[in-house]
Amino acid sequence: SLGGPVRQAKLNNELQSLSKTPLLIGMDAEWGLSMRLDSTYAFPWNMTLGAIKDNNLIEHAGRQIGEHCKRLGVHFNFAPVVDINTNPLNPIIGNRSFGEDRDNVTDKALAFMTGMQSAGVLASAKHFPGHGDTDQDSHKTLPTISFNEKRIDSIELYPYKKLIKEGLSSVMVAHLKVPSLEPSGYPSSLSKYIVTDMLKESLGFQGLIFTDALTMKGAADFKEIGAIDLAAFNAGNDVMLMSEDVSIGVSKIIEAYTTGEISEARLEHSVKKILQAKFKVGLNHYKPVDVNHLTEDLNRLKDDVLYEELIENAITIVKNERNLLPIRQLETKTIAYVKMGDDDGSVFLDELKKYTKVHQIEATLLDELMAKLQNYNTVVIGLHCSNKTPWKNYQFTETELTWLYEIARTHKVILDVFVKPYALSDLATIENIESIVISYQNSNVAQQKSAQLIFGAIEAKGALPVSIGDYFKVGDGIQNNALKLLSYTIPERVGMDSEKLKEVDALAQKAVNDKMTPGIQLLIARKGKVIYNKNFGKHTYDGSDKVTFDDVYDVASLTKILATLPLLM
Repeated sequence: SLGGPVRQAKLNNELQSLSKTPLLIGMDAEWGLSMRLDSTYAFPWNMTLGAIKDNNLIEHAGRQIGEHCKRLGVHFNFAPVVDINTNPLNPIIGNRSFGEDRDNVTDKALAFMTGMQSAGVLASAKHFPGHGDTDQDSHKTLPTISFNEKRIDSIELYPYKKLIKEGLSSVMVAHLKVPSLEPSGYPSSLSKYIVTDMLKESLGFQGLIFTDALTMKGAADFKEIGAIDLAAFNAGNDVMLMSEDVSIGVSKIIEAYTTGEISEARLEHSVKKILQAKFKVGLNHYKPVDVNHLTEDLNRLKDDVLYEELIENAITIVKNERNLLPIRQLETKTIAYVKMGDDDGSVFLDELKKYTKVHQIEATLLDELMAKLQNYNTVVIGLHCSNKTPWKNYQFTETELTWLYEIARTHKVILDVFVKPYALSDLATIENIESIVISYQNSNVAQQKSAQLIFGAIEAKGALPVSIGDYFKVGDGIQNNALKLLSYTIPERVGMDSEKLKEVDALAQKAVNDKMTPGIQLLIARKGKVIYNKNFGKHTYDGSDKVTFDDVYDVASLTKILATLPLLM
């Protein structure tokens, strides 16, 4: 993160005021503005979206990300990523890809693009000709794509063909070594064959062409400072991103124009395309960004509503032996929770506890853990890793793999991984694990919805966007109907107003303050969904024990609301 939205809006306004011609402002906001700015919204990563079957939801995500960009004065979003992640070891794409199936990636990218461009923000498909099947990072080196032209045409280029037909605004060219297309060893970003012959002529693309950042090692090691900008322009690119030295780069291009190396027609071609893009986003009627209520406008309730829907539709059950999920006959189950990973799982545990007694079991040694688990017949194991960026660690430790194996030998296990699916490929066996859920991310909402799914309060809808070793193939996903249990959500999902419900807080607090009651557990549900669940006060007027979600009230305490109140109503 490089700062907050207000600071960015002021900077955008200042730069625009200094420019004779209004500026096109572009940004990496693949999963929303939070990819680059704090205090802004983070939608799910593409890998999570790739598990969703309903592409209308992906279009909504694209639109709402577009609305955020537009509100901040950003005209180009360098998204969607259309790389097809066929290499599980890919260090830089991974979660940023919609998956390994070219058709699913294309359909998702098209829906995302359509939604975003409907909000008036231009899309940019990347990283051409395809960064999905590499185990190297072009920020640090020049990765090699060793396939022949036929394979690249049928897989990597497939999404570009479809998106171009549907009005794609721009393409970003990657820094990749592709010997079958560019035998010289030059990166794709500097290759006239890849940029001009393939993208512009063969694929018929007429939109803007951006290079990836020219400071990245994949490009920067190939030309002296300044010369790289000219080489990129000569290859057919219109806009050179993040030049190592803008003034030297400009002077080299001017020099080439003066000597006739660059023709007037070639220069006009790129200039007209840039001006056309500025016209498309309305810069002929430029207005500065209004900073009033900016943070609130970038964190809306409608974004929370959509985020919940996306996560509910993504979570995937890939294994469910003995029909263990959803958990039924709770009176026969003794349930333990064991947390793995380096991030917090408390939201998941709290949500599990809303349905039955669940105890967290912690230990430093395996023998100690197994001894503590003797009194439980069902163990929920959660792998929780950081949700801050898609590049964070996602794997089990060697110790965790050993513990998981031992627990699964003696107990019924529900394994829920709050990371990308590839984490499961490290398991030596899945034979003894009855149920496996993939939740993709460790956000609070993902933890809540996963717990609700485990107890059947919501149905399972997701399908795997990638294959996992020899265990599961792309498209796998067990569909599960919900039981008639209450799920938890935000009021707007059932047509109620969060703001109006704040009045309930005031009433309950007044009841406690005026000593009408020492404490209150208050729950409001509509259409089978709990939309308000809070505690107020203490157990007794003079006591110190605050009311918590775990407290159980006796029948006498409930008579007033279960008998008297309905009769009065």
